[in-house]
Amino acid sequence: MTTWLDFERPVLELEQKIQELRLQAAERGLDAGSELADLEQKAEALRREIYAGLTAYQRVQLARHPKRPYALDYIGACFTEFTELHGDRHFADDPAIVAGLALLEGQPVMVIGQQKGRDTRENLLRRFGMPNPEGYRKALRLMKLAERFDVPVVTLVDTPGAYPGLGAEERGQAEAIAVNLREMARLGVPIVTVVIGEGGSGGALAIAIADVVLMLENSIYSVISPEGCASILWRDGKKGPQAAEALKLTAADLERLGVVEALLPEPVGGAHRDPAAAAAAVKDALLRHLGALSGVLPAERVERRLQRYRRLGVYREGAA
Repeated sequence: MTTWLDFERPVLELEQKIQELRLQAAERGLDAGSELADLEQKAEALRREIYAGLTAYQRVQLARHPKRPYALDYIGACFTEFTELHGDRHFADDPAIVAGLALLEGQPVMVIGQQKGRDTRENLLRRFGMPNPEGYRKALRLMKLAERFDVPVVTLVDTPGAYPGLGAEERGQAEAIAVNLREMARLGVPIVTVVIGEGGSGGALAIAIADVVLMLENSIYSVISPEGCASILWRDGKKGPQAAEALKLTAADLERLGVVEALLPEPVGGAHRDPAAAAAAVKDALLRHLGALSGVLPAERVERRLQRYRRLGVYREGAA
């Protein structure tokens, strides 16, 4: 499986050249320090140049990168003593959503994330991170459990959308999402959401009604995929790059529009280049925002959350 994108090719070719020179120097006992330093400096400059000017669709590609850290990677890096909990108590467990109790610097939290697979077998098991209704019902069951014990909720969004299969529709996919929206809106404990990859439509929103919504720099959040939008508007899915620009789905766009509270920086080249640094940024943001929310009374917190969503999409018309 290809693990690089077309626009990354110049950087990867230079990095391969650096690696080859390093190996040859080691094998022959040569001192190539100055040459390596020059090449590494060029590679760093090229990385910064390429990733500073990414288009919206190139950020879509980074959000979908097969080596990008997934929910379980962030859970392992940011939390301790994670205990996964299973099942919706109605139908089944859904591997597309991983959830359980954990500690964040000693503070108990309920963490819920959408999980993609690393290979074909795991992607089939987790349906590429697209939850069934029982996944959303599991998430809500655990949110209610968190509320009972006054434990904050952290959700990690990374899904192309809710699973569109026949079984999911028969078991009430739309109803499961709608109930989550309603119940999260009035949950009494703090909720912080981080979009770590793809935030696709209602499938993402069903675990993202929060007091604070954060996005990693190269994540996306949209009502529809660029390819799906292009297929509807222009009957041509290949116009995805054009649709991506129109959808305003990047973290920078959504922060500017007030849809999310903050953009979390990623290492140059994307979170997959330095997963530890990306996880450190997520952990720091979670600690900061959960700390700010901890002193707010539940009733006031719920009212603020409702007002947050009522403000979205409000605009003023001015004189031409």
